[in-house]
Amino acid sequence: MEFSRNKTVRGIDLYYEHYQHPEAEETLVLLHGFLSSTFSFRHLIPLLKEDYNVISVDLPPFGKSGKVSSFKYSYHNLATTVVELMKSLGIPTFTVVGHSMGGQIALNILLHYPENAKKGILLCSSGYLKRAKLPLVLSSYIPYFHLYVKFHLARSGVKQNLQNVVYDHSMINDEMLYGYLTPFLEDDIFKALTMMIRHREGDLTSEELKKIESPCLMIWGEHDKVVPVSIGRRLKKDLRNSELIILKETGHLVPEEKPEEVHQLINSFMAEEAITEATANGSR
Repeated sequence: MEFSRNKTVRGIDLYYEHYQHPEAEETLVLLHGFLSSTFSFRHLIPLLKEDYNVISVDLPPFGKSGKVSSFKYSYHNLATTVVELMKSLGIPTFTVVGHSMGGQIALNILLHYPENAKKGILLCSSGYLKRAKLPLVLSSYIPYFHLYVKFHLARSGVKQNLQNVVYDHSMINDEMLYGYLTPFLEDDIFKALTMMIRHREGDLTSEELKKIESPCLMIWGEHDKVVPVSIGRRLKKDLRNSELIILKETGHLVPEEKPEEVHQLINSFMAEEAITEATANGSR
């Protein structure tokens, strides 16, 4: 059974797509990157839903989720919002899959809610970014600052941004361009992004990452220009129970560029962890 819905969680309208598998026990929760939406998983979801329950969430203020100024757009609060959504759906435990910024939200879930997120899969995850500098945070209080944010993002252009995040430029088509252009079509998102500049607390530190004990699979594009492989290697050192796999001839948008390979790697990881869990339970 497949359906999409909006649900109010922590005071914001949260859009999600739910793909229910008739027999699967495992649930994968997909979290997209900055200026994206569940659209970025459109090639991966058809593969994953054959083996798992899949829930893909539009993280506020992106996609079809709310963009209200009263919501706190910090990573910790976004992580809490996702966990509360899952609890409200009667799914207390799950595996979290995060791409880019979504990877940082996933890491926050793994750190703060280990009883809910048993495993993590990080696709070119953001890492080690600091909080916005004070002058920029203070500027966010200037009236109409959101118009500057809009101008700054629009100036670079969607096509140019896509050329920066994919290795093979020939895969950029009209569907892809429109899908990633959509966030720029309404002013409300830029007002919310101004709040995100104000609220974002920075990525988890090395000390915080070292507290995460959950198994983590990290998948990286060899030619990632947005979050270079060096970040993945650094995360590998800080996450005590992690594995890093680097895909050749791939950029930052691994769910778009290599969905079949990502699907196979996720399946292998989930199978290995299932065996490990069964062995651990059998020895008790």
